[in-house]
Amino acid sequence: MTPDTVMSELQAALSMGLLVAMPLLGVALLIGVAIGLLQAATQVNEPSIAFIGKVFTMAAVLAIGGGWMLNQLVQFTIGLYQRIPSMLG
Repeated sequence: MTPDTVMSELQAALSMGLLVAMPLLGVALLIGVAIGLLQAATQVNEPSIAFIGKVFTMAAVLAIGGGWMLNQLVQFTIGLYQRIPSMLG
């Protein structure tokens, strides 16, 4: 296993992690900003409102896109296991 192979696999793993995490992080960011603007406009500073909003929207994103996320991770893992012999040889 060469250092180039290790770096290539690490880059692929980080890219896959970013691809799978981006929908959740993006929704959390958008909801956090929207609720923050709403709280600033109404001068209601209750942290639980932002938390509840994020929890429900992230649960919805997982319910809608969780299968896709799991499929991406499973396909990446299968490909990684299939590449192990070529990495060692």
